[in-house]
Amino acid sequence: MSARTRSFSRYVFNNLQLLALRSSNSGLRTYPNRRFVSIPGRIDAVFVPTNQNPHFCVRSYCSGKNSKGNNEFTEEIEYLDESGSVIYTGKGIRSVEPGVDDHVMVGGLKQPFSNASAVAKIVEIVKRWKWGPEMETQLDKLQFVPNMIHITQALKITGDGDASLSLFRWAKRQSWYSPSDECYLALIDRLNQSRDFEGIHSVFDDLICDSTKTKVPEFNAFSRIVQYLAKAEKLEVSFCCFKKIQESGCKVDTKTYNSLITLFLDKGLPFKAFEIYENMEDSNCSLDKSTYELMIPNLAKSGRIDAALKLFQQMKEKSLQPGFTIFSSLIDSLGKAGRLDMAMKVYMEMQGLGIKPSATMFVSMIESYIKAGKLDTALKIWDEMKRARFRPNYGLYTMVVESHAKSGKLETAMSIFLEMEKSGFLPTPSTYSCLLEMHAANGQLDSAMKLYNSMNNAGVKPGMTTYTSLLTLLAKKKLLDVSAKILLEMKAIGYSVDITASDVLMVFIKDSSVDLALKWLRFMGSSGIRTNNFIIRQLFESCMKNGLYESAKPLLETYVDSSAKVDLILYTSILAHLVRCQEEQKEKHLMSILSATNHKAHKFMCGLFTGPEKRKQPVLAFVREFFQGIDYENEEGQTRYFVNVLLNYLVLMGQINRARCVWKVSYENKLFPKAIVFDQHIAWSLDVRNLSVGAALVAVVHTLHRFRKRMLYYGVVPRRIKLVTGPTLKIVVAQMLSSVESPFEVSKVVLRAPGDSVSEWFKKPIVQQFLLNEIPSRGDILMHKLNILFPSSAPEIRSLTPPKPLVGGRAM
Repeated sequence: MSARTRSFSRYVFNNLQLLALRSSNSGLRTYPNRRFVSIPGRIDAVFVPTNQNPHFCVRSYCSGKNSKGNNEFTEEIEYLDESGSVIYTGKGIRSVEPGVDDHVMVGGLKQPFSNASAVAKIVEIVKRWKWGPEMETQLDKLQFVPNMIHITQALKITGDGDASLSLFRWAKRQSWYSPSDECYLALIDRLNQSRDFEGIHSVFDDLICDSTKTKVPEFNAFSRIVQYLAKAEKLEVSFCCFKKIQESGCKVDTKTYNSLITLFLDKGLPFKAFEIYENMEDSNCSLDKSTYELMIPNLAKSGRIDAALKLFQQMKEKSLQPGFTIFSSLIDSLGKAGRLDMAMKVYMEMQGLGIKPSATMFVSMIESYIKAGKLDTALKIWDEMKRARFRPNYGLYTMVVESHAKSGKLETAMSIFLEMEKSGFLPTPSTYSCLLEMHAANGQLDSAMKLYNSMNNAGVKPGMTTYTSLLTLLAKKKLLDVSAKILLEMKAIGYSVDITASDVLMVFIKDSSVDLALKWLRFMGSSGIRTNNFIIRQLFESCMKNGLYESAKPLLETYVDSSAKVDLILYTSILAHLVRCQEEQKEKHLMSILSATNHKAHKFMCGLFTGPEKRKQPVLAFVREFFQGIDYENEEGQTRYFVNVLLNYLVLMGQINRARCVWKVSYENKLFPKAIVFDQHIAWSLDVRNLSVGAALVAVVHTLHRFRKRMLYYGVVPRRIKLVTGPTLKIVVAQMLSSVESPFEVSKVVLRAPGDSVSEWFKKPIVQQFLLNEIPSRGDILMHKLNILFPSSAPEIRSLTPPKPLVGGRAM
């Protein structure tokens, strides 16, 4: 064979190989002096001579379905030169069916179709057509049989999420499809990069179906899906997928649990996160360092401190060193829960590991110890914080100063307060107020005034409480002028000063500084500051108690003019002052004060001392009429007090008959229901322990008169008669009865006598006159001495406390 022939033979053979490998090319190709027809959709062809023209070759169907003869090999092929001479004869290429075989035949040799070429072809189609029927048509025309490795590699290369999902959907419909965890992971990663979370959710449903069919629960793609959805904050979708994974019996890894826990914590749902953590424990899933760092701080912050400490201990047992976040959360939560010993233990353990506390941790510990009242420990941590070169902030300074001030540690509080000012912090009004109020409460006037001036210089406006505390202190120190100056400053700022001024007035009243109280009241009036009727009444009663009747009357008139009601108690207290009064001039003032009350009791008193011609009715009827107009449901106690003082006054005035009428009507109206007790023939008794001296004497005379009538007129004689006087009235009653030689014997609190002896005593004429109010003159003298025994009329003593017993003395 000539050189030209050999060269042409090699040229033809090389072109055959090139044609076989270029499986994707189609259409009409032209070579030198030859024309070949290629059939679309086939990767290879054999060249056969045609009957029409020996210079043309037709590319046969590789499957051999349309050719005659054996499908294994084609017939002999002759390769001709330009003149038509045969230069080579040989078997044709073995027929290959595209889409079924995984190789091509080059001559008599199998030429495998490489994975790289297959993947490149798939990627080319996917990138060109993206999605839809056209892409699937092109994939169906692939001249090789893809497998899951090709699809997986293609998914890793394809950059578009929709195209990747379309390729996966096409692959699932093929007969050669088999579930692949790697394929799912590649697809999920691609969809996550494209932020196509709806696509990820749809892939999850496919994954559930494949897992159920193949009964393989170990798909890592499950966890990857939940992780991506959780990181994308798709709370409901991720949790739904998590539940479906559990229901299908598939396992979830630690990283997935951590992602879900993080998601729920970020969404402000800690208890849902704790529920997932409990599922994690139940499924025996191991906890890693990230899990501990998630759970311990959040369990501690939510109040589940014991659970957090348990995990903290487990973490250390696994030789995992806790980080600063864990220590900080535990110390903060333990401190706020009041478990200070445990907090300090964790704090020392943290320092032992070389972890330095932060400023926030120092603040948290100081706050916890301050709230627990352990100020000494708080100060130690405070000093440690400053040694660590952390500067206390504004809030911490305020808390430390105020806590020490409120605890009475004023020196420490003032020291830190001065340090606070040097640090450039302007104290709040509350800090100033706290210090000022505590100094005022301790009576440290100079320090309080310095703080007040400091507030003014700093332009800080004191609050109502601060003003009240300072004015109260000044009032207690009886510095009326300074109090008035500060009150006017307070008014100028715009505060309502009526209540504060009234509080100062009450301080003077309670301190018995009546003169200062009256001056302060005049100052209030001149400054247009009003007070209330309660304080006016308190000041009036203080004036009465101190005998300042001239000052008291204008106060009472002011009280009455302001439509305030003078009750029976107030009227009775004035009457009690009149009972004790021994100066005629003061009696006139008291009578005018009684008149100024405009109380109905005063009209009754005036009518009681007038004659029957002016009164136009007997005394007993007049008294009954007055007592009928009393509201006993609301005024019973007041009326009882009034009767006691009135009987004292009537006895002193020598109006025994009127006094007996008042006692009788009072007893009829059950003001003293247990005073007289009849125990048939055994014992009769009279209890005067709750009565004033005058009331007791009148009650004894009137009751003995009743006993006399029963014994002498009806013949009823008891075994004994008792007069229960108590230790105070015992001597007074005994002295009165001894003037008429009574048979009563005096014991500790009772005067007692046999009934027969009393019956004989009643028969004496002098006793009859005595009981009919014809008391001997020496008895009159005794009555006039009773003014020293009357109960006090001070408003705070209204329990009718019996007067002190007589030390000695006999009736004249």
